[in-house]
Amino acid sequence: MFRTHTCGELRINNINSEVILAGWVQTVRKFGAITFVDLRDRYGITQLLFGEELNQQLDANPLGREFVLQAAGTVHERSNKNPNITTGDIEISVRSFKILNRSATPPFTIQDDTDGGDDLRMKYRFLDLRRNAVKKNIELRHAVNRATRNYLHQQGFMDIETPFLIKSTPEGARDFVVPSRMNPGQFYALPQSPQTFKQHLMVSGYDRYYQIVKCFRDEDLRADRQPEFTQIDCEMAFVEQEDILNMFEGMVKSIFKEVKGIDYSEKVERMTWEDAMWTYGNDKPDIRFEMKLANLKFPAHTFPNKIEMLQSSPLGTGGLNSGFGVFDNAETVIAFAVPGCSEYSRKQTDELTEWVKRPQIGMGGLGFIKWNKDGSYKSSMDKFFNEEKLKAIAVACSASAGDLILILAGPEERTRKAVSELRMEMAGRLGLRKSEEFKLLWVLDFPLFEYDAGENRWVARHHPFTSPKPSDIETMINNDPVIDNAAEYLKHPYANIKANAYDMVLNGNEIGGGSIRIYQRELQEKMFAALGMSKEESLHKFSFLLGAFEYGAPPHGGIAFGFDRLCAILGGSESIRDFIAFPKNNAGRDVMLDAPATIDEKQLNELQIKSIAKKE
Repeated sequence: MFRTHTCGELRINNINSEVILAGWVQTVRKFGAITFVDLRDRYGITQLLFGEELNQQLDANPLGREFVLQAAGTVHERSNKNPNITTGDIEISVRSFKILNRSATPPFTIQDDTDGGDDLRMKYRFLDLRRNAVKKNIELRHAVNRATRNYLHQQGFMDIETPFLIKSTPEGARDFVVPSRMNPGQFYALPQSPQTFKQHLMVSGYDRYYQIVKCFRDEDLRADRQPEFTQIDCEMAFVEQEDILNMFEGMVKSIFKEVKGIDYSEKVERMTWEDAMWTYGNDKPDIRFEMKLANLKFPAHTFPNKIEMLQSSPLGTGGLNSGFGVFDNAETVIAFAVPGCSEYSRKQTDELTEWVKRPQIGMGGLGFIKWNKDGSYKSSMDKFFNEEKLKAIAVACSASAGDLILILAGPEERTRKAVSELRMEMAGRLGLRKSEEFKLLWVLDFPLFEYDAGENRWVARHHPFTSPKPSDIETMINNDPVIDNAAEYLKHPYANIKANAYDMVLNGNEIGGGSIRIYQRELQEKMFAALGMSKEESLHKFSFLLGAFEYGAPPHGGIAFGFDRLCAILGGSESIRDFIAFPKNNAGRDVMLDAPATIDEKQLNELQIKSIAKKE
């Protein structure tokens, strides 16, 4: 037996017990004839006291950081207690010890405030995982996993594994492909999700399925993306949208309760995609704070249901008509009020202007209005706007005296994206994005299709297995998807078809998305045709699914949650990498294993593959 207790287990009620501990040496502190050693394992830290006799052995055979040590002794009460650790009331008076393994000097300190940079810690990730800060993240991930499984088991879901070696059907992100030695010239793909398998399981009668499963996408990486990631993948048969929303609200609330001790009892707000884009500038709004957008000018086709709102605004039906060319010539003008910031200095507003001009934001400039606490107005556009017009803009933004109104103008898509990012930036500066405050939201009624101007065709906003809203199915079946006049694509009936889809948003992050699926062959074939697939192409790619729909496919739908993202948000982090045991870097490399890497000529020959990569 290497240990009788862990390093985080012993308490004051264990005094005088004979124990054996094993772990890693965190620190060594020598005080004359005695030595203190902090011994660490996954569970905590316990202080060891080496008396004079053992101290002489340590002088001859000194301990170093990260040595693996076994120590036997008696639990004593500490004279100088440490309230910062759970074992801080006791220490072990060591009777004997054994160095189980020595360690080279670590490349960085194994503690929370480490001196190791990201690249170094990624290279030595097995050491980084010893740090308490990282360990807490991995423990939280485990807790979320366990809570998820507990809930889904209680709700009658079955955990069913699906294959990792599948057929490539590239219609979203790029697939990772795997060559087949037994089938030369042919390739498997790694699944971007188990989508078609879970639909087959519904056809097979397994009406409540889930997996916590690895998925793979060969896409350009950002800080919040990994080439391999984990989903909570779920599907249900004989359900409508409301059934899905209620089931998985329950799951997330259960996770909050079990993992964070939070009783999320409030009703989860629901919002249409159009309202989210109009009010917050994106389809995953953070509703922990207000700062809603005022759309001062926009193309009439963008939000057709909002025309009346613009006409009834204090700015009138013509928008600004200010004589200020930057606004009058812009496709859209959007503003929002930042509470309590009217006293921003010229230096601060200049800094915000430079912030929106950064390449990743891409705006040409920033307008502002200060509604001072005394009721007066000060604006960067004073020569174009009188006080009446400034007040009208402030009222449109639901501002109050003491607020700062920020205004962006430009192309529709870029401006809306920029203003939503500026809103989040200002909320961060004001401390409104509290990591321990959680706000859930359902976003519904997405467009089923997006228009690809380059190819003059429709593309699926979610994926090609998403069903239209029941009220839109007839429109889809009875109309030809071909677009005769590209300039007038918005007049096509398909432009107004809504998806029977839903996203769950938490604190401005999409954590889950799903839909009610198409389950009838005729409608699925119509969807493939709408996306520009010929009948032959759809049969080549999806005959396995179309064929299954001929054998009594039930109505079904589901959802997939980004497991890594959910863990990161619950852990108060913006990086999913912090919650993955062995992540890739931003270039998609595993720097610990030095992968990807070349393979030898023998393997290439077995696969009948010739490498055309340039040799250094």
